[in-house]
Amino acid sequence: MLPGNEKFRKIERSMTAAEANVRALVFMLPIVLIYVTTYAFIWSEQFSAENLRELIQTHRTLLMFSPLVMMGVFVLGAVVHELLHGLTWAAFCENGLKSIQYGVYWKVLTPYCHCKEVLPLKHYAIGGMMPGLVMGFLPALAGIATGHFLLFLFGLFFSMAAAGDLLILWMLRHQHSTDLIQDHPDKIGYFVLIPVAP
Repeated sequence: MLPGNEKFRKIERSMTAAEANVRALVFMLPIVLIYVTTYAFIWSEQFSAENLRELIQTHRTLLMFSPLVMMGVFVLGAVVHELLHGLTWAAFCENGLKSIQYGVYWKVLTPYCHCKEVLPLKHYAIGGMMPGLVMGFLPALAGIATGHFLLFLFGLFFSMAAAGDLLILWMLRHQHSTDLIQDHPDKIGYFVLIPVAP
């Protein structure tokens, strides 16, 4: 909620879901390069012909149904991704979960989570980064550390899925730590609320 009776002017920083999907691609390439290069450097022996054959034989059944499995993981993962946004923002909201709205931009098949309350920049950013951290970076890091290829792939996939969130965080880089942020209700982005002198 807005503090006191102070007046603010809004500056919009937003784009359509279609624009955001295109711009988010810029963040995917570095993610893939850094993650895959690191994993391949540490666990290069896993990519020998013998190990790849063994992997295929061990997971033959899974590979046969991989399109269905991937679709299930994607759909369930998208739901969990948005829930993480909402639950994190709700923890900082005066009205908790009542201030969180979920939906889908059907034209581009993009799910979304909208926070109705105004939040300090830090809290808005924490909510924005949470899915990429919990579902992407940490599983990928664990996969790299242990050599668990499927865990690594899971983390890589959901790090890439968080590219849109990285785009928003990148857009926030010029804001001041004391700024108040209001999530945009209809587009990908936000409003910056700047106090107006009396």
